[in-house]
Amino acid sequence: MKRLYFLILAWTLFPFNVISEETFLSLKKNAVNVRYGPGFDYPIKYIYKKIDLPIKQIDKKENFRRIIDLKNNSGWIHVSQLKKVSSIIPKKDIILFSKSTNFSKPLAKIKRGRMLTLKKCEEKWCKVSTDEYVGWVKKEYVWGLN
Repeated sequence: MKRLYFLILAWTLFPFNVISEETFLSLKKNAVNVRYGPGFDYPIKYIYKKIDLPIKQIDKKENFRRIIDLKNNSGWIHVSQLKKVSSIIPKKDIILFSKSTNFSKPLAKIKRGRMLTLKKCEEKWCKVSTDEYVGWVKKEYVWGLN
């Protein structure tokens, strides 16, 4: 019985169910500094040079968000450099279809890692655009969706 009271006390004092909200975002600018820590006093770790690149927020502290990208690079970005998801990246080579079904006309083969502009999503498919095409891809094959 003492063990049960201890577990209840520990759970109320140290809630293990508090998990940082993981969500996908996109970069707002062409040059975004990624820092070693959550503040401008921390040195720059690297610089992203791709507007709209999707990244995953894994933690937050005040006005900074800890992020991770598709290649598992991580660091801290100021919230002013981030926006709602506007692009996704295929996790493998995929086919871009004219409609949201495997039986529609294939438009193009999209290589793994190519950034696609997100138009809208339905249950299992997302409408995207590339430089040359507008079509549909399956959600299960892309990285960057909540």
